[in-house]
Amino acid sequence: PPTTSIDARPPPRRGAARHADVTMNEARSMATTSPLVRLYTKLMDDAVPHVAARWVFTALCVTAYAVRVYMLAGFYIVTYALGIYLLNLLIGFLSPKIDPEFEAAQALEDDDGTSLPTSEADEFRPFVRRLPEFKFWQSVTKATLLSFAATLFPFLDVPVFWPILLIYFVMLTAVTLKKQIRHMIKHKYVPFSVGKPKFKKRDDGGARRSGGGGGGGDG
Repeated sequence: PPTTSIDARPPPRRGAARHADVTMNEARSMATTSPLVRLYTKLMDDAVPHVAARWVFTALCVTAYAVRVYMLAGFYIVTYALGIYLLNLLIGFLSPKIDPEFEAAQALEDDDGTSLPTSEADEFRPFVRRLPEFKFWQSVTKATLLSFAATLFPFLDVPVFWPILLIYFVMLTAVTLKKQIRHMIKHKYVPFSVGKPKFKKRDDGGARRSGGGGGGGDG
């Protein structure tokens, strides 16, 4: 009778095949990416740990833009739009990723004994920003450079009575920051890093927090 040969080799694993497909797709996308895009990505990756140097560069860009607008005595609409955009970014940088009011309501609905701490006696929680520090810096720098480039085009210099824009911007900034500060006081959070919390031993054998409990991370 005819004999049937049995293949003893195990079938290929799906996970390995999927990983190979992902690797090939990444290599193909890298090959088709522009060298300028790759250079920009590398520069951004290298700039992540250099916080002080990044913000010094951004401060120089803002100063250069302010000097140019002052020398040209124009482009007030562009400057106003830049100010509104930077104010929006600042609010996102100072705001928590999850609104405490929504988080409290959700905790009441799904409270099973594993909810996050909500009082000073509970475990320390880092502050997670709605807009992380690096994205905040990146957006501020891009907006400033684009605004500087806009001053190269005279048709964008729309005539306007700039004191009106200045007064409106100052009032809008004051109202927005006042609202944000009230939100911070109401929910008892500080959107800045003040160090990790330290614990000291108490006489009853427990531990208490001695500092840094109100601060937060960069998120």
